[in-house]
Amino acid sequence: MLRTITRNITRTHVTNARAFTAASLPDLPYDFGALEPVLDGAIMELHHQKHHKTYVTNFNAAQEKYAEAELKGDYEGMIALQPALKFNGGGHVNHSLFWKCLTAPKDYALPEGELLAMIDRDFGSLSAMQDKFTASTVAVQGSGWGWLGYNKATGKLAVTTTANQDPCITTGLTPVLGVDVWEHAYYLQYKNLRPDYVKNIWKIINWKEVSSNLRKAM
Repeated sequence: MLRTITRNITRTHVTNARAFTAASLPDLPYDFGALEPVLDGAIMELHHQKHHKTYVTNFNAAQEKYAEAELKGDYEGMIALQPALKFNGGGHVNHSLFWKCLTAPKDYALPEGELLAMIDRDFGSLSAMQDKFTASTVAVQGSGWGWLGYNKATGKLAVTTTANQDPCITTGLTPVLGVDVWEHAYYLQYKNLRPDYVKNIWKIINWKEVSSNLRKAM
């Protein structure tokens, strides 16, 4: 059985400008094949070991270049690095949350407690929230993410989407659940049938993790 083999090690890099904490690729909390048949092991290995790892590598490179530009007082250079920091840093943050929001089908359990009560209050029912989330996420043009987020100003849950690797926080919501709809997340298995992918992913959502994310956000 395929297993994750990376180590989640936080490293501090020091430049002449300042120290920065380098991002690291987190281990998956399950085997690559644990989410089958919803997501097969080949997709998970490629997604984690290639795509997420690339975001980590490029984010760290951008952080280092930013620190060097800051040392030189190169404000134009610092500004020019913002897209790379947002894209690759967002890719790392988004995927780190995404992995934890999934669980093996055998371990799936429905949401309960405060999370379920808030879903019922803000959407009418779990199925109504899932329908709204699915419709919005499937409709993302090109690549992006679907989110269930917590609005600290209103104290309510809301569904939103972001393009590319923009983090949920850029919408004003704190993420509690995210679903990746970049084609690399599903194409090897679902081809161009994004609706089938999003519909099936509800079978492996780790609602305990989502509930934990909500408590941290409140």
